[in-house]
Amino acid sequence: MYSKSILPNGIRVVSEFIPYVKSVTLGVWVGTGARSEQDYNHGISHFIEHLMFKGTATRTAREIAEEIDAVGGQLNAFTAKEHTCYYIKVLDSHIDLAIDMLSDMLLRSKFDQEDINREKEVVLEEVHMYEDTPDELIHDIHLGKIWPSHRLGSNILGTKESIEKFDHTLVQEYYTKYYTPDNLVIAAAGNFLHEDLLKLVEKYFGELTGCKARLQTVPPVLQPVRTVYNKDTEQVHLCLGMPGVPQRHPDIYGIHLLNNMLGGGISSRLFQSIREERGLAYSVYSYQTNYSDAGLLTIYAGTRPANVKQVMELILENVSDLRKCGITEQELIKNKEQLKGSLMLGMESSSSRMSRIGKMEISLGRYVSLDEVIEKIERVTLADLQQIAGRIFDPLQMAFTALGPVDETIWT
Repeated sequence: MYSKSILPNGIRVVSEFIPYVKSVTLGVWVGTGARSEQDYNHGISHFIEHLMFKGTATRTAREIAEEIDAVGGQLNAFTAKEHTCYYIKVLDSHIDLAIDMLSDMLLRSKFDQEDINREKEVVLEEVHMYEDTPDELIHDIHLGKIWPSHRLGSNILGTKESIEKFDHTLVQEYYTKYYTPDNLVIAAAGNFLHEDLLKLVEKYFGELTGCKARLQTVPPVLQPVRTVYNKDTEQVHLCLGMPGVPQRHPDIYGIHLLNNMLGGGISSRLFQSIREERGLAYSVYSYQTNYSDAGLLTIYAGTRPANVKQVMELILENVSDLRKCGITEQELIKNKEQLKGSLMLGMESSSSRMSRIGKMEISLGRYVSLDEVIEKIERVTLADLQQIAGRIFDPLQMAFTALGPVDETIWT
């Protein structure tokens, strides 16, 4: 059962009661991420996420870790382009401790300069580690080239130059702008009553005041460029990007289906034609990225240099076939069942349910029931998919990025 309330200070509280589990997962969602940053503080959303674990006015970093470990709980966080989330999973008998801990971290973190200096070194190591992981790095390089000079095209970690400039003043300034009650969603799923949750949230978060800074945002425009980064790696990593849709767009379920058919699983066209039939890649897939005002559909493949041109030809062949030849009724039915199945199976834990309702509230401002999602998936027709495929699989709107031991002749 889903419930929603708004506290007097503006914090939104959403919950889902799951009586048959013994756990509770709580998340504090903040409506800020890499998109809210400027050049001078690029990466600060992710950096503040790190600092939240470094001690508060009442707990040291060690005490935070020990208190959660003592009850067998799990505490973590992540930063995305348009939001940041801090979450805890505990037994339902420890829900009070979980909210106390999250509120202490979110409202009373110290942001000591000594901790900031130490954490800068940690994040710089994370940047170095990321740069040594080409199958992850390629996606950020790709995004930065097709959405240049736009915050949605920038990475979440920041640059070495921006990270080295972080200090208490920059951190506190950013925190004050965006960690405000009207920019917070507290989401919870598990074995508890919404009314009890509300009392605890009011007790621990009711003191928070302020209003978020307003961002002037414009959607990014895709640049259909071809980019090669020569790097000494064992494989060549390829990305092909094309326009998708924003989160609220009516075609989003149709693109979910097209993505699933193209590269969403082991029975998808790309996986079967490139890996299973020819053995040209170990990893090949496609995925959707949806933001508040923009979206992308991206195809990835990693292969040996000798196989690059053949893999690229097969990717383009599969995309062209979807656009020109369309989809059969049987394929549509199969992929609808796959999407519905993965959606339902993904809802079997308190963590996944908390994540779903929290992300919906912070991104859409409303709850979308499973029944509504299934209904919209079922409503998609072959004609809908043909129209969407004709629009997004336009060769003139495709961007290519390659990373590995190759040069510009890859495109000839």
